[in-house]
Amino acid sequence: MSLPKKLLIRQAQIIQPNGELMIGDVLTDAGKIVEVASNIAHDTAIQEIDAQGLTLLPGVIDPQVHFREPGLEHKEDLFTASCACAKGGVTSFLEMPNTRPLTINQSALNDKLERASHKSLVNYGFFIGATPENLPDLLLAEPTPGIKIFMGSMHGQLLVGEETLLEQIFAQGSRLIAVHAEDQQRINQRRLEFAGIEDPAIHSEIQDPQAALLATQLALKLSKKYQRRLHILHLSTALEADLLRKEKPSWVTAEVTPQHLLLNTSAYQQVGSLAQMNPPLRSLHDNEVLWQALRDGVIDFIATDHAPHTLAEKAQPYPNTPSGMPGVETSLPLMLTAAMEGKCTVAQVVHWMSKAVAVAYGIPNKGEITPGYDADLVLVDLNTYRPVLREELLTKCGWSPFEGWNLTGWPVTTIVGGEVVFDKGRVNTEVRGQALTFN
Repeated sequence: MSLPKKLLIRQAQIIQPNGELMIGDVLTDAGKIVEVASNIAHDTAIQEIDAQGLTLLPGVIDPQVHFREPGLEHKEDLFTASCACAKGGVTSFLEMPNTRPLTINQSALNDKLERASHKSLVNYGFFIGATPENLPDLLLAEPTPGIKIFMGSMHGQLLVGEETLLEQIFAQGSRLIAVHAEDQQRINQRRLEFAGIEDPAIHSEIQDPQAALLATQLALKLSKKYQRRLHILHLSTALEADLLRKEKPSWVTAEVTPQHLLLNTSAYQQVGSLAQMNPPLRSLHDNEVLWQALRDGVIDFIATDHAPHTLAEKAQPYPNTPSGMPGVETSLPLMLTAAMEGKCTVAQVVHWMSKAVAVAYGIPNKGEITPGYDADLVLVDLNTYRPVLREELLTKCGWSPFEGWNLTGWPVTTIVGGEVVFDKGRVNTEVRGQALTFN
């Protein structure tokens, strides 16, 4: 495979690693950033991008997605999902194991890596899923960012909720453990209490904040007992944020999704089951506490939990509606719009969506606009607002809970490994990402 040619980005507003802004040029060669300066000498042999008026950010690393391949390609596949990533400025993703077959051994992991090498326009990594029986695979499978444990909101092999089973996983090895923290026993009990209600808003009552808190408390207890690297996926409640503020050790990280920051239970009235996800949307108070925890560093970074379903599946009566919503196309504009509204800074968005993820998962040479780092970059327009339109979405499911929202910071150009993969509305489907490595 030939190496990417030189690429010169001219006169962009560059977000530097220290968070400060500079107007200048960035030169890439062979997939790496080789120079960042106020003005780089012109070379007619290289591709040039005029970035005046645009802001240059490191490419987004989305550390939690469900891209549905293999086995559920009617919802999404690695090609369509990676096209959506390119449009959204996401240059790398970490994908979850609840596909068919489940990603619970080296063979299934190898299959996903092979599929992605042929189909994914952006960089990729795949979690290995925990079951009650596959401990040897959890310790040996490579390459993977970590072990995914569904403590709740799951059935079948991937449900690992009993403390004795969890302890066996926490006690052996040193690989990062990422948990979906909901208490399945409480969820089952509350499903019986609220049986027969078809309003999807009841989902937030069944899988209530206490269900999330109980599971997070248990994961934190085991992590502390074994000093085991723990990551808490899609934190959703004020209760959990307050717990982590008091008790989070240095080896524990947590993430939050844009939807748990920006949507709450009022969304059920607007979009019905399109607002249904696991863990569910919470209250306005939870939104506010999560924002503060993110700004304070109690929550470390952003993930989308991109989990698409078809509109036909979402149109079924509750509780037959599947939980999940797409997110890779809107996450960066949503967060940059929040920055423009004063909820945070652009530099904080860069940290939460790029650098902090790279550090947490030990992904080398990503998350900064620095010579020697990979040329995964996104140029965004912070001067123009455009609505989220269903007909413009590239995700195969074809909808978003944020349709109609007027956002800024839309990607104009996305670059993966020094190659332009998205530019002014068009996707370059010839580009292929690389398998991520994890230190």
